[in-house]
Amino acid sequence: MSEQYNIQIVKSRRKTISLQLKPDGAILVKAPNRVSNRYIREFIASHQGWIENQFQKMEQVREAAGEPLTEAEIKELYEKAAKLIPERVAYYAAKIGVTYGRITIRKQKTRWGSCSSRGNLNFNCLLMLTPDKAIDSVIVHELCHRKEMNHSPKFYEEVLKVFPEYYTWDRWLKKNGTAILLKGG
Repeated sequence: MSEQYNIQIVKSRRKTISLQLKPDGAILVKAPNRVSNRYIREFIASHQGWIENQFQKMEQVREAAGEPLTEAEIKELYEKAAKLIPERVAYYAAKIGVTYGRITIRKQKTRWGSCSSRGNLNFNCLLMLTPDKAIDSVIVHELCHRKEMNHSPKFYEEVLKVFPEYYTWDRWLKKNGTAILLKGG
């Protein structure tokens, strides 16, 4: 049954098991270390209805996304991001009181941004297709990792100090982001 899906299993010290449909159509299973692969297969089988529903939603999002961007359009997004994002990073880094390393702009399929342990920041050029507040929410999120390299309540406290509207724009990205990421190809 699960052979029909591209299944990616990530085991960790978490307490619960979860399923997620990734934009590329793979099913991501996050599970506790102690859970057997047999149990994971049974869990996937018991959630068949949910999985089918998610695939249908993903197809609707793909249709809504329309035609993928051309290489020229993507190049233009890179250029816009390379100008705008460093300015916004400098502005918010000063407000947060943190330093950072290199800023890299990429076209990513699943992420809006990331922060390495060395303070290097990566941002998705497709952010240029989102509202300015959504861009700022990602920048603040990544810069706050310079204070807290996790997603603890303390981390979100730092984010909300600087960007009180964070959850509004995080929800916006969750709702609209998949179509934008798919547009990027």
